[in-house]
Amino acid sequence: MPWKLSTEFTFDSAHIIEGYDGPCGRLHGHTYRVQMELQSDQLRPSVHVDRPIMVADFKSLKWAKKDATEGGLDHAFLNDHPDLGSDTTAEVIAAYLHRETLRRVKASLPAGDDGADLHLKVALWETPESCCEYWE
Repeated sequence: MPWKLSTEFTFDSAHIIEGYDGPCGRLHGHTYRVQMELQSDQLRPSVHVDRPIMVADFKSLKWAKKDATEGGLDHAFLNDHPDLGSDTTAEVIAAYLHRETLRRVKASLPAGDDGADLHLKVALWETPESCCEYWE
């Protein structure tokens, strides 16, 4: 793939891993660090420019850093999120970030472009030492 966008951001959220026998089974929070890498064979227009000069707008990759009241995950209680529920492990969150980011990016594509060449990799750090990666 000739183009790869990379961006990083953080968001703060709380959760409980229900049924976990240990500290993670109690309410706690993290400053999650996210890295997104989006690869493409072609350049496209975006919501903000009608010429094919972008893989995607960086804003479309950083949606999760928005406050929970604005549709992001910052300052959310993740167990209340309808797409996560009680399964709020790093693995489940990384897969959700992948699925939702691709959905949002593809929803912004011009008519007739299914984004089949787009490949996304998500890395999610729950702590500075612990990371989960998800890609297809």
